[in-house]
Amino acid sequence: MLARLNHYWRWSGTAFSFFIFGVGGVLLPLFVFPVLYLLPGGNLRREQRAQKVIHKTFRFYIRLMRFLGVLTYSISDIEKLRSARLVLANHPSLIDVVFLIAMIPNANCVVKGRLLHNPAMRGPIKAAGYIINDSAEGVIDAANEAFQKGHALIVFPEGTRTTPDSGIRLKRGAANIAVRTGADITPVLIECTPTTLTKQDKWYQVPRRKVHFRMKVQDVFPIAPYLDAESPSVAARTLTKDLTHYFTEELSRL
Repeated sequence: MLARLNHYWRWSGTAFSFFIFGVGGVLLPLFVFPVLYLLPGGNLRREQRAQKVIHKTFRFYIRLMRFLGVLTYSISDIEKLRSARLVLANHPSLIDVVFLIAMIPNANCVVKGRLLHNPAMRGPIKAAGYIINDSAEGVIDAANEAFQKGHALIVFPEGTRTTPDSGIRLKRGAANIAVRTGADITPVLIECTPTTLTKQDKWYQVPRRKVHFRMKVQDVFPIAPYLDAESPSVAARTLTKDLTHYFTEELSRL
């Protein structure tokens, strides 16, 4: 009976959390971001303000989920993100990006174009200057511009959420960004136990026990050894292979 009540409570807390996320995604563009646009400063200042608002909102959100008993989490070596440029992380759950932006005040990220059709996401994406994944060359140019602005760029090199028990499979997009911009990589390892909000899960399929997220920020993965390759495409291919091995090995030790 206690286990059933606990599960019902976490289901209710999860439903409430998704409701709050949707409401926040609509209200922020209506009432908060317009105020940011009225404050002095150009586009860069507006993006910085919007990124900080989203950072603080997401930090509040993950604390709310913990308070409601929906999940718990632990974060190791977060100070390594202070000077991060290109942040690469594995992607076990839908809310991984929420945790990462909550950890990084100046976060930018690469998002799918279809998210612009989501009313809860469109406003924050535009206000913060997040990069739309429309074309490979466009993303690289936008990433270079983001680094020049002092943004830390979050990318999930798998391109989509990990299928449980299927292993890490990285695409070359993240490696191409690193090679063509010369940005060192700060890897973040994410473990979610039990699995939740994977591509196969609906939001209402709440696990029987409370979910725990464990995140560990790794030392910088230098990009310099790959810049001497015969071509950027060869360098990106080699880097993708090495990153696949790196994430697979490090996650097994987490």
